[in-house]
Amino acid sequence: MISSARNIFRLFRIARTLARHDALFPLEEAGVAPGLVTVVKLMALKKGSGRPGQRLAQALQELGPSFIKLGQALSTRSDLFGDDVAADLSELQDNLPPFSGAEARATILAELDADVPELFSSFDDTPIAAASIAQVHMAVTIEGQNVAVKVLRPGIEKAFERDLQLFRWIARLVEQTRPDLRRLRPLEVIRTFEETVRMEMDLRMEAAAAEELAENFAGDTTFRVPGVDWRRTARRVLCLERVKGIPIDERQRLIEAGFDPDEILKTAAAALFKQVFRDGYFHGDQHPGNLFVGAAGEIIAVDFGIMGRLDKPSRRYMGEMLMSFLNRDYRRVAEIHFEAGYVPAEKSVEAFAQACRSIAEPILDKPQNEISIARLLSQLFQVTETFEMETQPQLLLLQKTMLVAEGVGRILSPEANMWFLAQPMIEDWTEKYMGVDARLAEVVDEVASGLRRLPRVISDIEKSASAIAHRGLKIDSGQMRHMSGRQQGAPMLSSRFYLVVIAILVLTLLLIY
Repeated sequence: MISSARNIFRLFRIARTLARHDALFPLEEAGVAPGLVTVVKLMALKKGSGRPGQRLAQALQELGPSFIKLGQALSTRSDLFGDDVAADLSELQDNLPPFSGAEARATILAELDADVPELFSSFDDTPIAAASIAQVHMAVTIEGQNVAVKVLRPGIEKAFERDLQLFRWIARLVEQTRPDLRRLRPLEVIRTFEETVRMEMDLRMEAAAAEELAENFAGDTTFRVPGVDWRRTARRVLCLERVKGIPIDERQRLIEAGFDPDEILKTAAAALFKQVFRDGYFHGDQHPGNLFVGAAGEIIAVDFGIMGRLDKPSRRYMGEMLMSFLNRDYRRVAEIHFEAGYVPAEKSVEAFAQACRSIAEPILDKPQNEISIARLLSQLFQVTETFEMETQPQLLLLQKTMLVAEGVGRILSPEANMWFLAQPMIEDWTEKYMGVDARLAEVVDEVASGLRRLPRVISDIEKSASAIAHRGLKIDSGQMRHMSGRQQGAPMLSSRFYLVVIAILVLTLLLIY
């Protein structure tokens, strides 16, 4: 009761801030506390300007770090507020006033059990960047290596936990009062957001993400990830090799440095393609401030707090759907959705194919350099309500990543299109990983995986049988003799033999279904 009262009071303050910026539409469309929203609307002195998405971004900026991060997460949800609002939210600046160098030094001492002079020969107290969760300082280690040191904001964990409780409460309220919005999975969206934020606030996870991404590109000279200094890394401190390069969106500087923007775009498209389709692990925050071009024309990535994963079925779905859209095979696009189980089987494949055509043709008829596959996907997600297609959270971050990458691509090379540059790779990948040989290899992998699980299955069955016997289940001795074949003089087979047979049958059913 006290918790609900506290949440209602906080919701009132949030609504008042939104109202001042004339940005109450998220609460109005979700039907959250309509009486409270009406009262706040009447009280507000509006000062917002610009498009609805810009006004919402201004309000979220004022509300603080948690809301800035939430706004960035919602920028992937064009199905909620439309393309224009989502695009404006994607521009939400995660810039906050810095905290003091003394506080950063205190955090380093607490986390690494060593004072700054013991670790660094120089440490710049003025950060080069300050965001909602952390800020970055330049430093030189006592060994002489130039590094970037990321330090969490003091007290940020408690501030986020308080706001996350409120977000969960609002999501539950929406699900309870608006059954028609349950297919959008508001509570699951908040849980995914919460998981992402918690990982961002453990800088060891970011260090591990950087190393995993680097391992995926080992031996590849076209993509580089800065090295991690694990000795100077902890939960609230991250130390990475300092890298040099030209920001990927500074086209003129790249030309002056002797680079061909088309080749840079081709390299960037290949790197994104490899991350998404080859590895199923991709950098989820590829805005221009996080991507640089090195001296040899390689793409250098920084800031690994937001990473995305796609399992093999999702990669196959995305790859084949992308190829089918580029080839304007809308029937196949529809079939892929049904095969993936995203659209209920009782819906019409033909009608869904028609909907796909209605979305894609206006986009694909544009000049090649204006075609946006990311916007095509966002519009596809918006029309899914008619077909009762549930939101696929694992695809939302990818859609946002694609949208940002396309924007960078247009700045870098206005006449080119990254997806057409990547089409040969997509075709090769489709042939390699979706052909008959690939499917057969997957079946072999599944059988091998099942065989590896067999001892555990047998053990679980034995434990269940033992538990049943312990509870006193009796089997008639005559029936047992009949089952074992002893009435015909056959030898008594061991219970383990029967368990193995049962386990094999269970395993066979698992592989079939």
